[in-house]
Amino acid sequence: MDQAVALCLKKVEMSQKKIFLLLIAISSVSLLLHHGGHLNLTFEAFWLGCSSSAGSSDPALKHTSVAFLKTHKTASTTVQNILFRFAERNNLTVALPVTSCAHQFCYPRTFSNRFVHPHTTPPDIITNHLRFSRTEIRRLMPNNTIYITILREPGAMFESLFSYYNQYCQSFKRVPNGSLEMFLNHPWNYYRPEDNDSMYARNTLTFDLGGDKDRPSTEAPMYAKRFAAELERVFSLVMISEYFDESLVLLRRLLSWDLDDVLYMSLNMRTQSSKSRLSNIMTRKVRAWNAIDSVLYDYFNASLWRQLRAVGLPCVEREVQLLRQSRDRLVRGCFGGNLPQLRSASQIKNKELRPWQPSNKVAIVGYDLPTNITQKGMYPRDDCLKMIMPEVQYTQLLLRSESFRYRKRFLRNSQQSLRSAGSARVHKEPRARNFLL
Repeated sequence: MDQAVALCLKKVEMSQKKIFLLLIAISSVSLLLHHGGHLNLTFEAFWLGCSSSAGSSDPALKHTSVAFLKTHKTASTTVQNILFRFAERNNLTVALPVTSCAHQFCYPRTFSNRFVHPHTTPPDIITNHLRFSRTEIRRLMPNNTIYITILREPGAMFESLFSYYNQYCQSFKRVPNGSLEMFLNHPWNYYRPEDNDSMYARNTLTFDLGGDKDRPSTEAPMYAKRFAAELERVFSLVMISEYFDESLVLLRRLLSWDLDDVLYMSLNMRTQSSKSRLSNIMTRKVRAWNAIDSVLYDYFNASLWRQLRAVGLPCVEREVQLLRQSRDRLVRGCFGGNLPQLRSASQIKNKELRPWQPSNKVAIVGYDLPTNITQKGMYPRDDCLKMIMPEVQYTQLLLRSESFRYRKRFLRNSQQSLRSAGSARVHKEPRARNFLL
């Protein structure tokens, strides 16, 4: 009887210990989850059973060779900014255009290594606008380079192109009153394939990706499918701008980056007054006119969701939430606790932050950093500045920085060569004297 009571008490004591340890574990995890950042992501991944979710805090384990094909009007400037900042934080070299190409690699000409500034080679990352040539890019980039691009729904993309390049693209300028509807009703009345800027007016994605934007309509469906399959063999990830944060989840996992590496502010946006909402009929006309782009978008949109389902949609959803929470903390830290106000270029005091304006018909908005923010408890002001810096200014800034590094490296190598040459002469002279003796 005494043994039975003792055994019972022992079981109760063990149960209490288990409950106590469980409570400690739950409290610890709860505490860690409320401290955001990587611990948050790690423990969320643990509870959800998400694989490859935590990223790598060790820079040596992060993938650093990336070729991002920057497409037009697809949120690609925001992705480019992420890559620029990652490169700076990790002391990587970004391939940048020669001065005569401005901030693009002599687009719309097909990319050539001759368009790369010699001070920015050999590169780890390439991300400025170019017309894709796999052969030339492979000659430039390391063998382990991961290829990425981004697409956008053709209707929304074409409306943006028409608005953005309305006073620049000849095919759009020919349309009376700048009417998108009139263009879509009779596109061949205005479109000229031989125009230098015709790539903005038809199958822009196809052109950017190195394809034939003017393939005859009878051949277009089969050509588009073959072209999509070719691209899938080259690009490890094709992001979709309508699912930007979900795409970043895949990007982060693909490159083994941390959550902080993919935080962003949306850049190069138009004012609401510059945008038009397309009817279903107009959207169908856009897709018919941009038939190859439409096939590419549908193909890679389906591909994106296959990849997301492979990760697990609950894991993706939670990681998107964590990304947005971290981004909001960063943004509020940079802007004094408040979300930033979008401003027109004329309202932005800092010239480094004024976005380029394509014409007086469309307004591109940006951000300005508050001048009265104290640094205590804030993110470094330079980090905040880079996150909202427009493409043109950031490209120029990087080129100055990389040219300085190049000259410094060249000077160091020259000095080492001179020292080696001097040392060789010192060793040779005694042998010469002994020979004379």
